This record gives sequence, C-alpha cells and structure tokens, in this order.
Amino acid sequence: MTAQPLSSNAAQRYPELRGDREIVIERLIRAPRRLVWKAFMEPGNIEKWWGPDGFTTTTHERDFRPGGTWRFTMHGPDGRDYENRIEFIEIVEPERIVHSHGGEGADAAVRFEAEMTFEEKDGGTLVTLRSLFPTTEMRAMVVRDHGAIEGGKQHLARLAAFVATI
Repeated sequence: MTAQPLSSNAAQRYPELRGDREIVIERLIRAPRRLVWKAFMEPGNIEKWWGPDGFTTTTHERDFRPGGTWRFTMHGPDGRDYENRIEFIEIVEPERIVHSHGGEGADAAVRFEAEMTFEEKDGGTLVTLRSLFPTTEMRAMVVRDHGAIEGGKQHLARLAAFVATI
C-alpha cells in the first residue's frame, strides 16, 4: 500500500511542512553553541538524549566525520525497535551537519537527506533540523506513521534538557 499525500490543510496544522517534501523543525536552546555541538559530537552524549520522549538509543557504530557512519537502534516505549543508519556527508564544526538518513530492517524504505544547523542567536543556539524526502508520499508516511513532527519537537526538547546538564 502506498502512502497518500497529506491533506491540503496539513500545512495549516503543521507549519513545519515546507513545500511538498520537506520538514523543518527549530528550537532555540538557551546554551552556547559549543555546548550544543558537544551534545552531538562527544562519544556517549548523543545516546543520552537522541529520540522522542520515552525512547532510548543504542549505538552500534559511530564514526563522526564526513564519509563516516552512525548505525543505531531507537527503542520505543512500546518495545518496538527502529534500526537507523546515518551517513555523514558534511560536518562544519560547530555550524552544521549534513547527512543521509535511512532505516534498516523493517524501516529500510524510510530514506531522507537531512541538515542540522546550529546558529548563535539571542544568547543561545537556534537548532534547525531540515529533512528532505525523495517523495511527497515518503514525507506523508513518516508524518503519519512515525509522528515525525511531534517526535522532532520532543527530540529537540530532550536535547535542550540534556545540554542544561553539561
């Protein structure tokens, strides 16, 4: 069964939807950019906050450099595991990370390109997660079936909470 595009009023309900294939989620984190970046790059940090509320993350492989790979499993609160693979394309410390993101196993069809930016703003760091999907239908599926928008907001809230502890 092919996922159908979101309804025409989806953009009104979800201002995070841009164009027909993109999701953009932002959060201003009240911390210096170097601390927010540290939450991403230092080994062992990312597992402490990555994922929506109730999720935990297990890293199987992580090579944080252009051309490197991060393979991990997100464990949902319902017991379901989500296998993921990120391939880093560009890393500009402490400004941006560009990667391709794909599911593995049952979620192997989920694929998108992503960019995370870290901008100094208003005494903190504006973190922007931008995901570009190959099709409108793929974006619709992750919004509906994976709660991508709410999950992304929770994801950044967990990052903000973690950064407050380091």
